Formats: sequence, C-alpha cells, structure tokens
Amino acid sequence: MPAFPPDTLTGRPSVTLSFDEQIDALEQERESLLRFPEEEFIDIIRDVGFSCDCCGRCCTREFNGHVFLLEEDTDRVLSFQPDALIPAPDYDACDQEGRFYVSGYALRTKPDGSCIFLEGGRCSIYDRRFSICRVYPYMLHREADERGVVDWRQIGGLNEHGCYNTPIEDAECARIARETRAYEAAFLDQEIRFRRALQDLFAREGLRYVRRTYDLLMRDFRKGAEVEVRVFHRGRFHPHRVTRDVYG
Repeated sequence: MPAFPPDTLTGRPSVTLSFDEQIDALEQERESLLRFPEEEFIDIIRDVGFSCDCCGRCCTREFNGHVFLLEEDTDRVLSFQPDALIPAPDYDACDQEGRFYVSGYALRTKPDGSCIFLEGGRCSIYDRRFSICRVYPYMLHREADERGVVDWRQIGGLNEHGCYNTPIEDAECARIARETRAYEAAFLDQEIRFRRALQDLFAREGLRYVRRTYDLLMRDFRKGAEVEVRVFHRGRFHPHRVTRDVYG
C-alpha cells in the first residue's frame, strides 16, 4: 500500500501509513473535533480575550508560512485573481513517475513575504477574506508542540501579535467557536476526500508511492529544479509546473 511522507495530524514522518490508515486517522480526528465541548472552547476564547490590533503580522510568511485555502475559497480566488493561487507547499505524496500531489491551493506571497492581498498594512479584500483569515488566530485541532507532544491547540500565534485580555461578549465567543469548528471540519473533510481520490487514481492508473523518488525530487526541487505538482480541487487533480521560487 502507498504511504505518505508526513503525518497530517502530527507533522512527523509516517511512512508506514497506508491510504486506508491515513483516511481512518483523519476520520477519527474529525469525530473527535465534533465531540470537543463547545463550552470548553468558549471558556478558552473568553479567557484569552484576543483582539486584533491590525499589525498585519499574521498576513506574512514570517509568522504563518502560507495560507491554505478551502475549496470554496479557491473558487472565489479563481473568480477574480487566479494568478494569486499556488500549489500548497509540503506535498503529500509522489508517484513513481515523479509527480507530486497536494490537497489544495495556497495564496501567493509578495517578495517581502506578505500576502498578495496585503496593501499598506491592510487587507485589500477584507470584506471577502478567506475562511482561515476569518477564524485566525483560533484553531481547534491536535498538533505536536516543540517537544513533539500531540495535544489540542485552540489559539495560534499567542504573544506574537494582537492584544489579549480584551472582554468578549458570550454571543461573540460562541460565534467564534462555531465558525472555528466548522473551518476545521471542512479542512479535514477536504483532506479525506483528497486521499480517497488519490487512492482511486493510484489504483486506476497503476501508480505507487516511492519514498526514494520523493526524497530525490525534493532535493532537486530545493536546488531550483522544476517539478510537476497535481493539486486536488473539486474532485480532480490539476497539474502545475513549479519551482521553489513560487514560494518566495
């Protein structure tokens, strides 16, 4: 069975996981997410009391790497600025023919590392900003900390930007909790559908994952070589030719 180089849930290598095992792990994560007590999350939101001070740091590669887009967000970008899309980095798989696969698109950044839609320190599309931008810095998923311990994470970027200990009304806390959970569930659903589609594609076309091919191509890619990346969107894999320069 094919396996993937990274573990979506922990960020650590998981070369022994098959498609079915990856899908099962993601489905369990989704079920756990939906069971997470809303009141507990609301209490965390109220206690942190985050307030945006418009510093713009969350809109830069320095603080957040890249902006991963849900399919609905990708559709919106395609409708008004398709060249703002790039294949999301950290490719999920590679076949024996040397083609990489990734579960969605990300936003392009400017040479200085800021979001392509950040102008004068402000979002130029704020009224139609994307799902992750609406819920940030709130999160509700499990990931590894700097020691490798996997646990629930509810807030991102603490003490890096914004203001804290700001009073937030109960109704607003509840809205944030619901919207954040909905985003995380949609993200997991996209990851599950991607893996199912990739499993079907590999079986149908006789493809297989080869870790050595992945590693060798990634080495060349980091040195500037062009690679093919197939991006999952709306049930299809869309091919792109990219070099590392696209990621800044």
